[in-house]
Amino acid sequence: MIQIDDKLISEDIFSEEFVCNLTKCKGACCVEGDVGAPLDKDELDILDSILDKIKPYLTQEGIKALEEQGTWTTDPEDGMYVTPMVEDRECAYVTFDERGITKCGIEKAYEDGAIDWQKPISCHLYPIRVTEYSTFTALNYHEWSVCSDACALGKELQVPIYKFLKTPLTRKYGEAFYGVLSEAADEWKKAYGS
Repeated sequence: MIQIDDKLISEDIFSEEFVCNLTKCKGACCVEGDVGAPLDKDELDILDSILDKIKPYLTQEGIKALEEQGTWTTDPEDGMYVTPMVEDRECAYVTFDERGITKCGIEKAYEDGAIDWQKPISCHLYPIRVTEYSTFTALNYHEWSVCSDACALGKELQVPIYKFLKTPLTRKYGEAFYGVLSEAADEWKKAYGS
């Protein structure tokens, strides 16, 4: 683990390579799993406030799920805030293009300028999962079989996770943090990289 301020960062974020390959996986991370995407507490009010603006970007099934469950829900096992799901399948905010590839309806609304919030930070940061503890924050690589194509493409292109996720890491923690993280990654690579 590498420590930067109150954050403990898994060395996997430096050593593992990753680039989303939607043509292969079709966005399976938005469809697979037992619960929806994790949400920060401050994102709950945002979801409530943008619902009317993003509805035109959602599927009818997604809208129905949001009307029945609300714009967010809780994981019954650990009480964590998560996005609702459509019949225990895809995230309620997911849309599908003509090739069956998922796209976030929130992100589509953002790209069109309908809203000024891109999407939940946990989605933007994936495959990094953030866990908040009382005295520190842990950033870990979440290895998932549905992302094997992303790992293969990342290895082919030689893009470590922290570089692939520069934009969301900067969005969440700021440019100064990302600069220190990059320096730590360079030092780590000199010491341990092959």
